[in-house]
Amino acid sequence: MKHFAIYILGIVALTLSLTGCIEDGITTSPSDRPRFSVDTLALGTLFSAEGSPTFEFKVFNPHNKALILSHIAIRDDSESLFRLNVDGIAGREFNDIEVRAHDSIFIFVDVTLPDLNLNKPVDYKRHLDITTNGLTETVVITATALDATRLQGVVIEQNTTFTADKPYIIYDSLVVDNNACLQLEAGTKLHFHDKASLIVQGSLHADGSPGDGLIEMTGDRWGNVVGRVDYEIMSGQWEGVYFTPTSKDNTLSFTSIRNTNSGVIVDSVPYDESKPSLKLLNCQLRNSKQYALTSYHSSIEVLGCELADASYGVLALKGGKADIINCTIANYYLFTALGGPAVQMFHVMPETPDPDTSLPLLAARFDNCIIYGNGSDLSHGDLTGSNVYLTRCLLKSEGSDDDNFIECLWGKDPLYGTVRQDYHFDYRLQAESPAIGTADPSLIPAELDTDMYGTPRLPEATLGAYSTPLPE
Repeated sequence: MKHFAIYILGIVALTLSLTGCIEDGITTSPSDRPRFSVDTLALGTLFSAEGSPTFEFKVFNPHNKALILSHIAIRDDSESLFRLNVDGIAGREFNDIEVRAHDSIFIFVDVTLPDLNLNKPVDYKRHLDITTNGLTETVVITATALDATRLQGVVIEQNTTFTADKPYIIYDSLVVDNNACLQLEAGTKLHFHDKASLIVQGSLHADGSPGDGLIEMTGDRWGNVVGRVDYEIMSGQWEGVYFTPTSKDNTLSFTSIRNTNSGVIVDSVPYDESKPSLKLLNCQLRNSKQYALTSYHSSIEVLGCELADASYGVLALKGGKADIINCTIANYYLFTALGGPAVQMFHVMPETPDPDTSLPLLAARFDNCIIYGNGSDLSHGDLTGSNVYLTRCLLKSEGSDDDNFIECLWGKDPLYGTVRQDYHFDYRLQAESPAIGTADPSLIPAELDTDMYGTPRLPEATLGAYSTPLPE
């Protein structure tokens, strides 16, 4: 009997204990309000007719008793464009959602915006009402829709112009046939889907301009991959641009090519002294899983360009000819250990030519450039006997001038505006940079009169791609 009494007392104690854990109490006071992590949930710019990423915000209960969210719904979404998920449950409206004391829940939002066949963005604003203890509070939801021209497996067989009226989304590949030229007007935007590529067998002319006239080639993903990591800094979103051996007469100005797997590759494209295989003027090539720019036995002119952030190394030159003038070559790639120096040169030295080719050795010049970042700067520290020259360049390496290194700034930090740990990559220069005012004006060609932002290069004559100061 004694054991039975102890058993009963134990059951009663356990029941009281569980009841104490489960019962928090519920407040019904109108003065007890939830708190929201945002007052406006901005979904940003999205392609129409495609599902958006999922966005989220938190609802906090700061009180000592539970809150009941009696009603949650978007009040002005008659088209049912926006979708909700409240604490793991999908739906369009919700009733009697409990938020325990000093706890929180997530509300997730995504949307598919309609294609209205317009050449301009369309803004959407909706109001998500959350009622608690008889009072309603609102989180505003905003989004902007962009209609796009979608191309899948397209081969351009005759001279064609893409305009800036709408962005283009490229699936699979976009091929410029041997005898065709693709012209990109200022402001044209090309967004490439996963594994898509631009293959140039003929010619590509991208004629951008500063500001809104910048031509962009990038991925088709929006928002953040995770946390604060934006798709804007993610490489490998699409394959890249490949100039085949049949290509010719390619020019890109004020063009940004980002987030690729293999960057821009110029593969054995014929050239002569009067016309390079590819000319880049005030362009930006950044965020590649391999190299940002690769030239195999071709001729490239790279003027006023930013080449940055690539896993293998930023610039790869194998044979051929390269004129690199007033460029910033920087590598602060985030996602893997760097595969090698920022600038890698092959088929360079007379005593160690590439045994697989009898083509001419590399002839390259780097004038008024900055080569600096994580890892080393050059694959060759001694260029004696080669046809590679660096004149008035700022280098990470400690060294001294010789016949191939002329008036260089050795072991100097250019003081970029980049803050890698904050995922902020800006290769304009801080006001104290040793690169400011130290370029040789006589090495700046007339066509390089401004930088990519439209800022004049003279009279200050700054090394690297940018004369535009960092914003304060």
